[in-house]
Amino acid sequence: MTLKSALQDLRETTLDAVSGLLAKLRYLGSLRRREGGYLHWGMSLVHGEDASERALVAAHTEVLSTVLRTPIPDLVEDLQNSGQNTEQTAGAFVEGMREQFTELLPSAEDAASAQHLNSVLVALSSLEKNQKSATPSASSPPLPPGR
Repeated sequence: MTLKSALQDLRETTLDAVSGLLAKLRYLGSLRRREGGYLHWGMSLVHGEDASERALVAAHTEVLSTVLRTPIPDLVEDLQNSGQNTEQTAGAFVEGMREQFTELLPSAEDAASAQHLNSVLVALSSLEKNQKSATPSASSPPLPPGR
């Protein structure tokens, strides 16, 4: 049996089970405590609180960086997948992320990442709303030719 570091364990076991980049970010944000730090009892039990905390901070920072480097069209596609796996619409998923915004950031002091992430979430929300209103309903009658 090989021993894994806390970060390797988190990446290969926990995060690999979460489908979608945005879903991974939301999941890691859900582990943030209001008073600071993270709470993942399984990681703490296996690797200890300090190692678990370091791994969660590192993974959260990595996932946020990846989200911020990912082109918006790819995030729109990822949003569809992330929302599906939680049985939420894509619009509800991104709105849920906007509601838990502060937890999505590994560090509250990183103003640049906060502004960038906010812009990304606003863009995804707007694109989702516009896409929904631009998609014709299957029950709408077709327009007559020449109109």
